Amino acid sequence: MKEVYEFLKKCGTYYLATVEGDQPRVRPFGTVDLFEDKLYIQTGKVKDVSKQMMANPKIEICAFDGSTWIRIAATAVEDDRIAAQEHMLEGYPSLKANYQPGDGNTQVFYLKDATAVFSSFTAEPKTVKF
Repeated sequence: MKEVYEFLKKCGTYYLATVEGDQPRVRPFGTVDLFEDKLYIQTGKVKDVSKQMMANPKIEICAFDGSTWIRIAATAVEDDRIAAQEHMLEGYPSLKANYQPGDGNTQVFYLKDATAVFSSFTAEPKTVKF
């Protein structure tokens, strides 16, 4: 899991896919955190992506560093604890202008039953499960 975290941090931007009804939705994301041995992402409850993950928590993430890409399939599980929100926002101080722990909007999810596959054109795929 740490390797997945480090790859996403290195990429800076990754793409999160959710489902709305029968329509896939993809958007850029940039928040990733390791907290209590789980990989977390963050959003705002007012956003459509939040509503989509709450209705159908199955997500996929994709990122590319210029030579290797990662695809992650997981279930997003909301963690409404203030401590999880605080930990995430400590790593992203620029978000504090829009998000505060316990503000009713800040939302963090950890990835459960995740399968991450690292791929490139020059090496065999590598799978990491967490």
